[in-house]
Amino acid sequence: MIAASRRLTIVVLFYLASAARAAETVAVTAPLEKTQHIPETILSDNTLRLSFGEERVILPRGLQPSLLCTRNGTLILQAQVPDKPFPAKRIAYPWAMRTQVSRDGGLTWTTIPLKPGENGLNMEGGATQLRDGTIVALDTYITPGGGKPDIGTGQLYTSTDDWRTLRGPADVTFDMPGAKFDGSTDDGGRPHLAMRAHRRILELPSGDLLTTIYGWLEGDHAPATYTPTMMKSRVLLVRSSDRGQHWKLISTVAVDPAVGTEGFGEAVLCRTNKGPNPKALICFMRTGRNMYQATSEDEGVTWSPPRELIFAGLDVNRTDLWIDRLRTFKDFHGKLLNENNLDEVRGSVVDPDLIELRGGLLVAAFGVRVPQKLCWQHPEFPWNGNYLAFSRDHGKTWGSVVRITSGVLTTHYMAVEEMPADNTLFVTYDLGGWSKGMRRDVIGRTLKIDQ
Repeated sequence: MIAASRRLTIVVLFYLASAARAAETVAVTAPLEKTQHIPETILSDNTLRLSFGEERVILPRGLQPSLLCTRNGTLILQAQVPDKPFPAKRIAYPWAMRTQVSRDGGLTWTTIPLKPGENGLNMEGGATQLRDGTIVALDTYITPGGGKPDIGTGQLYTSTDDWRTLRGPADVTFDMPGAKFDGSTDDGGRPHLAMRAHRRILELPSGDLLTTIYGWLEGDHAPATYTPTMMKSRVLLVRSSDRGQHWKLISTVAVDPAVGTEGFGEAVLCRTNKGPNPKALICFMRTGRNMYQATSEDEGVTWSPPRELIFAGLDVNRTDLWIDRLRTFKDFHGKLLNENNLDEVRGSVVDPDLIELRGGLLVAAFGVRVPQKLCWQHPEFPWNGNYLAFSRDHGKTWGSVVRITSGVLTTHYMAVEEMPADNTLFVTYDLGGWSKGMRRDVIGRTLKIDQ
């Protein structure tokens, strides 16, 4: 008889060998054959010189990328693909997630296979490399904690070998006093018995971890304007003192039922290590309209009132700038634009990303939709696209803004990471959308910054 530990070792080695064989197919990227989108500077303080590399398709059929760059320069990319997820008891995204790794600066990519029958990590929940080299990643969904009030259950994945192998999922707990996991659908009207971890995990000098989630507490019942079954959410900060095994609710970053169409969500957290206050936290948040920002100087215990943040005059409420050209356009149902419905006419800023480079420069990535929904059929308005913004004063002002794509179909979701060479970034976004037969690819390119 084989001992239990030996049997487990044999099973693990068999899986790793199978995974290695499945990952042998390497995709070599190439510059786009037809269109290279030339970035356009729409605001400049004349302090930065930006050099963009060629656009490359780095994840075919992918949309809405998440990205991590390790200290070795390994790029870990994930996006949704138009395949159905495996049946599962735990909530999963309606589309399958594909993960790819590049160890040569984004020129070639290896697909990481899923375990048989498992949907695996949804990296939208955030991933980071700790100071000791360990990579930790949270699945985006935090579900009710087995009938226990005020407890949520998340899933944590870890790697100690630069993502050559990945351990998990391990169930982790979230202490969430007043948490409300039910009572809302997602934006597609599907049942949504979960909160969402999102974007970035930060390691503090103490070793504690911080991240943001969005969802609801008791009393949050304001309906989203365009999907009444979806409740407007709030952004919450949670903290872990044991490397992500257990998280405690620290504070509400922002909540206001009157803000935007969705409330506060899709947050990204950044800690400034340079400047007058190296402990400051900056949180950017989506609202379904303009982006909002809140700051904290006490590691997230208290936050400034959220304020609207408009880059380079890109105010998505300025419907007067585009209404004339939209009057004859029809939606997917053949209906003309309803000018009396501001939710149809106005635009929106979506899914911000935010990082501080090692030299102290802040870089924000975000998408602008004009108008909010009709952009899927008619994306021609030049504001409609993907953007990068730069701050040299730790987020007080944003003196340089670049439009990367303009007037083309995109979901407007981006991700950006600094590579091992200082002031060198890898930038990802997508081209295309969800409609059947429509192009859909994740694009990647490098960016070098001289300042």
